[in-house]
Amino acid sequence: MTAEATFVLDLARFLVQRPSEQSAAMEADPAILGFVRDHVGPLLTGWDLSPRFDAMGNLWVELGPEGPAPSLALVGYAMTHPRGAMVEPFAGEVVEGPSGPAVRGRGIAEQKGALAAALRALHEVRSWPLRGRLSFLLLTAGETGRHDAIRSVLAASGRRPDLAIVLIGTNQAVALGNKGRIDVDITVRGAVCHSSMPWAGVDAIQGARRLLDVLDGLDLGGTHPGLGTASLVATHLRSFPEATHTLQDEVRLTLDRRLLPGDDPKAALAAIAAAARLEGPWQIEVRAGPFMHPAELAPEGSLLSAIERGCAAEGLPVPRRFWSHGALDAGFLQVEGAEATMWGPGDPAMWHRPDEVVPVADLVAAAAAYRGLVRAVLVDPSPSA
Repeated sequence: MTAEATFVLDLARFLVQRPSEQSAAMEADPAILGFVRDHVGPLLTGWDLSPRFDAMGNLWVELGPEGPAPSLALVGYAMTHPRGAMVEPFAGEVVEGPSGPAVRGRGIAEQKGALAAALRALHEVRSWPLRGRLSFLLLTAGETGRHDAIRSVLAASGRRPDLAIVLIGTNQAVALGNKGRIDVDITVRGAVCHSSMPWAGVDAIQGARRLLDVLDGLDLGGTHPGLGTASLVATHLRSFPEATHTLQDEVRLTLDRRLLPGDDPKAALAAIAAAARLEGPWQIEVRAGPFMHPAELAPEGSLLSAIERGCAAEGLPVPRRFWSHGALDAGFLQVEGAEATMWGPGDPAMWHRPDEVVPVADLVAAAAAYRGLVRAVLVDPSPSA
C-alpha cells in the first residue's frame, strides 16, 4: 500500500472508530458533539489549523484570503445511521474486496469516507498559496432531515461560500440536483372504547386508513426532466392508547413529501391539508415537519467546470453526473447564493447496511479530486475563477 493510501486509510479508521450515531437527541447528542469537538477538532489543531465552533457544536476552519478567486466550502457531516445489526461497526476493520483493501464501518460509505478524503485534501492544501477563501465545515447533522446545522454555522461564521461541496457518498458522481422534502405530521383522533363494542367509539385507525387511501390519489404536480415526479409516502404510523382490546382513539402519521425544483412547500402542505378533510366522525390535524430545499445546478456553471478541470489535472476521469432523489444541504446552500453539489466516495447502495464498506482506492481518488478542485478554484488562474 502506498504512503498516500496509508494516510487516507488511517484517517478513515480514525473517523469510524469514534461512534457518532443518530439518536433521539439528534445534533445535541453528546457522542456527536464529542466527535466534532474532541476528536476531529484536535486533529485539525495538530495540523496548525484553528477550528472554531458555533452554539450547536458545528466546526469550521478557514484558510486563504478574501478574493480574488471565488470562495469554496467543503461541508462534512458527523452523524451516522445507528449501528443497527452491524457487527463491530466501530472497529475500523480493513477487509479485502473486489477492488482491493476496503474500510468497513458505520457511516463509511455515507458520511465518513467523504470526510476522510476531504481531511486528507485539507491537510495537503493547508500550506498552498490560495487566491481565495477555503472553508471546511463539519456539521453535527447527517441524518436529521433538516437544515438547522448548516444554517447555524453559516450564521456564526458570517460567510456564504460561492461554491460548495456537500461531502456525502455518491459513488464519486456529481449531483446535478436533488429533490427536496417536507415532512408532514398528521394526527387522526377518534373516540376510545372496548374493542368488543366498536360501535361505542370512533376508530382512529379506520380514519387513518381512509386518509391514506385519499392521499394515494393526490395530484403531486408535474415532472422534472432529471428527477421525474414528486412522491408522497407514509414513513411513520403509531396508534394510541397502547393497551389491549381497546379501540384506538389516536393515530399519528408522518408523511414524506418529496419536492421538485421550483415546488412550493407551502402549497404542497396545503394540498395535503385540504385532502385530509374527510367526511366522518374523525378530527384531523395537519402540521408541517422538517423541510429541506430541492437543488438544481447549472450544467455549464463554474462549479462543475472547476470539478472537471481539477480531476483532469489529477489524472482522474471526468466524474459521472446524476440526479438524486435524496436531500441534504445543497439546496439550502443554493438558496444562500452558492453553487453547490453532493460529491464523494461511497456507494449509496451501501448506506445503512450491516456490511457498509468503501474501497481504499476510492478514498485516495476522492482526496485527489478534492485537492484538484481546490487547485482549480483557488490556485490556478482561469476564466471561470
